[in-house]
Amino acid sequence: MWKKTLLAASMICFSSVAHASIDPKCAGLAKPENYSEVAQQDYMMNFFALSTTLSPIHAPVPHEGGHGAIGVDLLVIPPLSCEHRYVLEWTKTEETNKTPIAPRPRITFAFKGPKGLVPYAGFAYLPPVTLLGTRNVIVSGEIGLGGVIKERFEVGGRFHATLQKTIADVATAFEESGPVVNDFYFASTFGVDAMFGVRFGPVTPYAALGFTDVSTFFMVGDDSVVTNNYHPYFGPNFSVGADMLFVKHLRIGAEFYGAPGGRSLPDKTVDNAGGFGRYGHVYTGRIRLAYEI
Repeated sequence: MWKKTLLAASMICFSSVAHASIDPKCAGLAKPENYSEVAQQDYMMNFFALSTTLSPIHAPVPHEGGHGAIGVDLLVIPPLSCEHRYVLEWTKTEETNKTPIAPRPRITFAFKGPKGLVPYAGFAYLPPVTLLGTRNVIVSGEIGLGGVIKERFEVGGRFHATLQKTIADVATAFEESGPVVNDFYFASTFGVDAMFGVRFGPVTPYAALGFTDVSTFFMVGDDSVVTNNYHPYFGPNFSVGADMLFVKHLRIGAEFYGAPGGRSLPDKTVDNAGGFGRYGHVYTGRIRLAYEI
């Protein structure tokens, strides 16, 4: 089935290659020898799912028991390079770099647990507001458990999950004068993290290491073609950051987040081992601004 889809797409592309829509910034790039259409599509779909995962942006113990915070996360959405925007056998580019930052309102609360343990939960939701030609809905949740050792060292673990829906003209028309037709992208991610932190007064540097699973669905609005993800990301992720509480009520988190690459769960029917793109990875920064309650 996937071969028929790619063949049909290639026939459409080659029949209008002289008018294919290519970003002028990306014009003239040579097609890599190891280019793979399947890997390219999988890379893009995994990339944007990983860009909105619910990483901690807080210490292993996010609050003292009985306290919480209401605020917003600012997620930096890294721009895709030209090399990863070419599709249809390197004859057109996708318009992926629409939104550089995604704001996500978030609430967290820590409960009083037994023997100094602090269970906590969090919820985040971005409503369907159109921004820069893109309408996103992001729903995330987390549950975790943290504790303090010798009044200074923090350890913990957490589970997180995110659902994302995006409506925007990403695939763009085959010709520059073509109509603007929205595409539909849906992604889900979930994973677990182990965390460690050290308290230095109001500042707690921390690190997290875990695994994340990605599932995606993408439908091209122009022709209703569904692009399958033959290599959904299932691999490691990490976070390094600092959680800070100032003047009792101002909580600030800053974090460097990375998902270095995953090759698990490949579709064995697709001959794409070692293909261009490695199926997706992301490195980005995230900030949390919140009011402690």
